[in-house]
Amino acid sequence: MPVIFLEALFLILLIAIAVTIIFHKDLLAVTIIYCAFSFGAMMLYIIVGAADVAFTEAVIGVVSTVYFIIAIKSISRRCK
Repeated sequence: MPVIFLEALFLILLIAIAVTIIFHKDLLAVTIIYCAFSFGAMMLYIIVGAADVAFTEAVIGVVSTVYFIIAIKSISRRCK
């Protein structure tokens, strides 16, 4: 499988995930989908040979996802 094909596949995946994040209503689901976006970006960085950027993306993606989940769980999401 050529590298160009994998790069294009991951770019299309990232665009699809970004559109899903924009139009989804549930904050917790968006946070989990954001984690998938971070993973896709990390894989794209690995494919193009930027392992240091991929490692940074993985760390920041995990830490920010944890912070987002903590923040969402601390607010009330019930309808009145």
